[in-house]
Amino acid sequence: MKKFVVAIALTLVAAVSGFAQKSKLSPELASRHDKSMVEVIIRYKFAPSARHRSRIASRNGTVRTDFSFIKSLHASVPASRLAALAAEKDVEYISPNRKVGSSLYNTAGAVNAQAAWNLGLDGTGVVVAIIDSGIHTVQDLSPVPGSAQKGPSIVSSYDTIGGGTDDHYGHGTHVAGIIAGNGQASSCKKCDVPLRGLAPGVRIVNFHALDQNGQGTDASVIAAILKAIQLKTTYNIQVLNLSLGRPVYESYIQDPLCQAVEAAWQAGIVVVVAAGNDGRDNTAGTNGYGTITAPGNDPYVITVGAMNTTGTPDRGDDIMTTYSSKGPTPIDHIAKPDLVAPGNQVVSLMASRGATLVKAYPGNIPPVSYYQNGNSNQLSNAYFTLSGTSMATPVVSAAAALLLQQNPSLTPDQVKARLMMTAYKVFPQTSTIVSNGQTFVVQYDVFTVGAGYLDIQAALADTNLASLSAQSPSVAYDAVTGSVYFVNNSSALWGSSAMWGSSAVWGSNAFVSTQSAMWGSSALWGSSAMWGSSTTDGFSALWGSSALWGSSALWGSSTSTTDAMDIGINGDH
Repeated sequence: MKKFVVAIALTLVAAVSGFAQKSKLSPELASRHDKSMVEVIIRYKFAPSARHRSRIASRNGTVRTDFSFIKSLHASVPASRLAALAAEKDVEYISPNRKVGSSLYNTAGAVNAQAAWNLGLDGTGVVVAIIDSGIHTVQDLSPVPGSAQKGPSIVSSYDTIGGGTDDHYGHGTHVAGIIAGNGQASSCKKCDVPLRGLAPGVRIVNFHALDQNGQGTDASVIAAILKAIQLKTTYNIQVLNLSLGRPVYESYIQDPLCQAVEAAWQAGIVVVVAAGNDGRDNTAGTNGYGTITAPGNDPYVITVGAMNTTGTPDRGDDIMTTYSSKGPTPIDHIAKPDLVAPGNQVVSLMASRGATLVKAYPGNIPPVSYYQNGNSNQLSNAYFTLSGTSMATPVVSAAAALLLQQNPSLTPDQVKARLMMTAYKVFPQTSTIVSNGQTFVVQYDVFTVGAGYLDIQAALADTNLASLSAQSPSVAYDAVTGSVYFVNNSSALWGSSAMWGSSAVWGSNAFVSTQSAMWGSSALWGSSAMWGSSTTDGFSALWGSSALWGSSALWGSSTSTTDAMDIGINGDH
């Protein structure tokens, strides 16, 4: 892309200087001048020292947590002193300590998990760190009597928000079950199919970073990420699952939550993050596009959207959910999500009858006999149904664990590249979905399904090794040709060869310039915050009528079905 330089008159030097100082403050903090204390995360140009702590103290502030691993300090500072703090030459950026929320066997069949099990792969030897609402000790995460399993699935637990490490919300336990549940509670005479996780041999390090209402903060999540990095060698942590998110407020380069997940990635941990559940949000007039949440907006991590298995193990009838957040990411315009996986109506482990979600949604306890424990005629006390990208994320985390068991030397970039390269790419062009009396038309484009639908069998059969970074590319709009394109990055593997080129991963017709009847002439991206207010940055039609992934023969007819979302993590319902 061409770079444009704007000349500023010398008479405006003072104003520019003031802007530069103000730009170090996030949008939410820039207008704060009161004397109340504000929790912030201050990023410096280098690792903070005692001198930086004393500077915070001199402004009546208090350092709460040391995040030197991302050159930052978590502190409480009077709002009226933030501008002065931002003016210090060593300060790079200041953001608030934002709130973060928690964003079978049809799931296994849809992603071809049986192929891994047939090869004897179950995740043994791999440890997954789960940063969530905690994990409740349940039967399916305990050793199977008489088996070779030597201990519980949870090898250690840590609390970064207070209140212990148990799951009083009911989200983290469900996530853990999708990855590592061993199916004991559904292995009985009256049970049809044991409800096992995709990698039941995996061990888990449990990080309690979200409270009983599924809420946490940047600091509680970053503290958990830091601890996971520190414990990487101790427990052989190779995968980090983050079924959570919050809105994007600034570039991933400035966002402390994004910087933390990048640090984990650079430490050799595969980071898997939920895309968010805001795909139905049309408040900006974008039909749900541009709603990816942080830290799923970071180009390093694997960001996961949710598919609907439609109640069958055959992926041929699976469709995209309406609530799964879509790209491109706000501000940076990164192509996200990277993959999609089953996330609708997923049955997994129930924390306890007293958990917040279980009490709020008792109808989500499966009523059918094969979810019963033993020969009881009572409703199951072991399983629960949830929907959302939070449920799709651990499916991909489990897949990463299976790949790493097969080849422990794989790097995070190699795992990401292989999962994207081998993803199933045969979709209908659109699906018409009726949910809660509303009709949605979902288009299967790169900003909705990413590189495709997770296929564990294909990923395990692939032997390609990426040699460069697998950062998700940014996208841009060419007003002259009326087309959208990936911005070339010579340091990333997608543009380095035919094997890993963008057409091989996202399809040869990923971006279509023809006017789309779906969008008509409306300015879908025009003046919105997604692309900025300049008309040269916006465009009225993103997708055309030709096939996204190849020839038109790949497209089936438009399908119509329902897409119920029982629980809306991250505020969706």
